[in-house]
Amino acid sequence: MQVDIAIEGGFVGMVDREQFDEWLRERAATHGAERRTGRFVRLDRDADGVCVLHYDGAEGPAHVRTRAVIGADGARSQVAAQAVPGADRGRFVFAYHEVIALPEQVPAGYAAGRCEVHYNGSLSPDFYGWVFPHGASISVGTGSADKGFSLRRGVMQLRATAGLAHARTLRREGAPIPLKPLPRWDNGRDVVLAGDAAGVVAPASGEGIYYAMLGGRLAAEAVAQLLATGDVRALASARRRFMREHGRVFWVLGVMQHFWYRSDRRRERFVSICRDRDVQRLTFDAYLHKRLVRARPLAHVRIFFKDMAHLLGLARV
Repeated sequence: MQVDIAIEGGFVGMVDREQFDEWLRERAATHGAERRTGRFVRLDRDADGVCVLHYDGAEGPAHVRTRAVIGADGARSQVAAQAVPGADRGRFVFAYHEVIALPEQVPAGYAAGRCEVHYNGSLSPDFYGWVFPHGASISVGTGSADKGFSLRRGVMQLRATAGLAHARTLRREGAPIPLKPLPRWDNGRDVVLAGDAAGVVAPASGEGIYYAMLGGRLAAEAVAQLLATGDVRALASARRRFMREHGRVFWVLGVMQHFWYRSDRRRERFVSICRDRDVQRLTFDAYLHKRLVRARPLAHVRIFFKDMAHLLGLARV
């Protein structure tokens, strides 16, 4: 079953991380940040109790004494593991993708302006596979929380299905994707988390860039408040503000993923539901504007009864 969903009044932006991340670093430097390149090692405290961050720099081991640390070092954050209680309670999907060059002979059915999401147990038993255009390259990937599932085999199958089996592979990448926000983002003293380190990747979709940018801003504002007032409770405001704005969306998406992604039969019913125009409008309103839409009560009622029909097996797939 295939469903094409047109986006009205907006667009889905695909981010080239190789360029975007460097642009962010340069932007920070032009706005007053002192840029240092290195790999995080550990956090310590000096005799005065001030945090000391140790890292391996270009010229060897180095450290910096600081009043506050923002841990934005990705899923399974080492900053979180060393400083924030409850960091070990994070749950993850493991994702793998291959970035390939756009072939000169574009495969039939491929569209440079379309993101493809594939629900199939052979591609992922509990998540989805994707074919995302990135201009002159394409990302083909999949994810799963099942450690026994071969992500590479899933991607190989998806490439064959998409007519991209023989396209030139530019690079291969894998990483964990958090399933839900951590229960706590700060240590109550001088460390606060942001982005994947805090677990802010949307369930069901795996979207993280927008939430990482917002989380970084909220963490920075929390640290600024801490430095201005000396009140360590300011750090907790980052999570509190984020969850107030997006917690309900994350909860709904988490329930949706838990129920609909569990078997091929349920995935087929989920895709069938996505053919409905009410579902498409409300879903992409929520996706584009990052909030649940309450402006169409009759549409919600119709969706409720359609969902019930699928749950009870009364709807035709």
